[in-house]
Amino acid sequence: MGSEKISQRNQNSGGDFRHENKSKPQKSKVKDQTLSVYWLLACFRIIITLLPQTGYIHPDEYFQTIEVVAGDVFDLEVERPWEFNVTFPIRSILVPKIIFGIPYILLAALTPNLSYILGWDIRTPYVMLILPRLVSCCLSFVTDYCLYRICVLYGQKYRTRLLVLATSYVPVIFGTRTLTNSLEMTLMSVLLLLVADCMIKSDKVIYQEEFLESKYASASTPVERTKLYKMRAALPAHSLRRCFPIASIAVAGVFNRPTFFAFGLAPVFFWLQRGISSKFCGIRAFHLRIMLFTLSAVPALITFILIDSFYYGHLTWNEIGMGDVSLSNFVVTPFNFLLYNSRESNLAHHGLHPRVTHMLVNIPLLYNVLGFTGILAVSNFLFRASQARWKELPRAQSLMMLMTTSLIIPVILLSLVPHQEARFLIPITLPLVFLHAQEIQDLDQRPAILFGTRESIQDKHKSQLNCPSSSSTGQKSKRSLISLWLVINCLLGVFFGFVHQGGVYPLTAHLKEIMRKQSKPQVVHLVTAYMYPIPQSLLVQRNTKHKYFDHVTNTKYLLSRKFYAHELGSQSFPDIVDRVKNIIHDAENNKTKENLDYSTYLAVPSSLVGNKIEFQISNLTFRRINLFYPHMSTEAPPMLTQLSYSLSSSKPVNLYNRSDHMGLHNNNSSDDSGDTLVGQVFHFLKQFSLSLYEVKA
Repeated sequence: MGSEKISQRNQNSGGDFRHENKSKPQKSKVKDQTLSVYWLLACFRIIITLLPQTGYIHPDEYFQTIEVVAGDVFDLEVERPWEFNVTFPIRSILVPKIIFGIPYILLAALTPNLSYILGWDIRTPYVMLILPRLVSCCLSFVTDYCLYRICVLYGQKYRTRLLVLATSYVPVIFGTRTLTNSLEMTLMSVLLLLVADCMIKSDKVIYQEEFLESKYASASTPVERTKLYKMRAALPAHSLRRCFPIASIAVAGVFNRPTFFAFGLAPVFFWLQRGISSKFCGIRAFHLRIMLFTLSAVPALITFILIDSFYYGHLTWNEIGMGDVSLSNFVVTPFNFLLYNSRESNLAHHGLHPRVTHMLVNIPLLYNVLGFTGILAVSNFLFRASQARWKELPRAQSLMMLMTTSLIIPVILLSLVPHQEARFLIPITLPLVFLHAQEIQDLDQRPAILFGTRESIQDKHKSQLNCPSSSSTGQKSKRSLISLWLVINCLLGVFFGFVHQGGVYPLTAHLKEIMRKQSKPQVVHLVTAYMYPIPQSLLVQRNTKHKYFDHVTNTKYLLSRKFYAHELGSQSFPDIVDRVKNIIHDAENNKTKENLDYSTYLAVPSSLVGNKIEFQISNLTFRRINLFYPHMSTEAPPMLTQLSYSLSSSKPVNLYNRSDHMGLHNNNSSDDSGDTLVGQVFHFLKQFSLSLYEVKA
């Protein structure tokens, strides 16, 4: 890779033939408009984060990050997940504490001042939810930047790739959530950028070394040889470039989620083996890099272990002062994670899936058109590799091979584990978009600027195996693919961003308002079924397990608990009603003993409460006080079959019985009436909501 070509490419860092655009201002203007579309999409990502999104992707988006961090920073009553138990913790606290703890600490510092000056308590459910999500939104743009920088470094087209990335619901919805998988995507993107930068730097320096060596060998005079020797000695070092940050990111990624080992394996290997085929960078350099990479990882490794050990109470300053420290005092959460997940009986509690779930279900679910293109390309790649058709594959030390292996290896390794969820594959977003984005949209039909070397030209032709249909797909097909891509991503974005378990956050905010308006202290019992658990940190209730000190009486005291969440999962409806009766019975006994009033609420998907005679025979009064739209639970989906029958039948079927027919007392009973076809459709749509009932004996 000649330095002349590299210099020319760096001068044209914008990529897509800017030197030709100087004579064609009209075409350059079109491209600027195309890039402006990306900035509009970037603004949309921020706006959709601020709305907020009411969808609830997975309980881990709260309970592995902000639920724990908010409880520590604000000393709130929270439901700590089992992953953070002190006896056998499998999650590290450092990464979420840095990412989400710092914004919460700033919020905690501002709250007393604003409360004193303006009388505002800004620790509302909205602020508690949006603040960490804004941080996640900012981190999602790191992936965009890394994709852009890699394209610029290698002279690849970035406009198409950025637009495809910005229109994918993965960074817009998943990337703006407080999931550890989203942090994993950010770390993976930074790691790929650093490795790609090191690869191009090494290729450039090694080429210059080889060029100067050949000139030195053919030099005829001592003066010329001396000059060439000094030029070679002046070349910058490249072998250990970015060693410390790459090692630190690898450690941070593994402690954030141990699955990062699968994602970081290919980039780290490419960093270790780059340029090894050259006589100036042999196997000794490879072993030296391994040794120094390991040593560079030690500071981050020690930091994570020490902080986790102190946080979970396994190590104390008293033990250090007394010298009573052993290996049992140190917590290595990734090791505990692997130990826990190595037992299939443990994974069975979270769900077991076929080994092909990632390939056949999760990739198409996350990336639809792009995912199918990637699956076909991977199959093509593996087939050619199995046939030993090496000349048809990308060069071993090329960017295309880096991205291809960074896509294939994680999917293969994660497919070996029987518990497979779609969010586990979020970190492959950057390599997948880089390799296959131009299959669904190509804003510039000209080839991207490539190095003027034989190897680079071969890489361009070999990369076509990653885009097998690029030469035969017409413009009409491209328009169809991009239209399909946009439609599917819009639908999935609305579903996961606003509909899936979408009533949980509004329910939480409503409960917070109910508790704020209470005229006298009372206990609130919330019974939930067929829905995800509510994040109790959003209720902003003080911790009842922590002892407080009264400076007036010089005594310690505990606060009484004001909120209880009873999660019944997917129990049968008679069991749910029986549990509500038992809760009310216990609450009545406590009221008699402690003279403490109570309120009991039941929250269930509206699709669940049709034709439930248990409401009527329970001797309880169920008064629906609110409906939260939109909400859909996959455990209790709307009754589509009955709606189909209702629409096709001359006699409508009542899908959602009126409240007085079920023994329910509803303030809005008029809304539940109607046996007409329009009424049936209305009742069907009502099933896409979460019902909140106040229950009284």
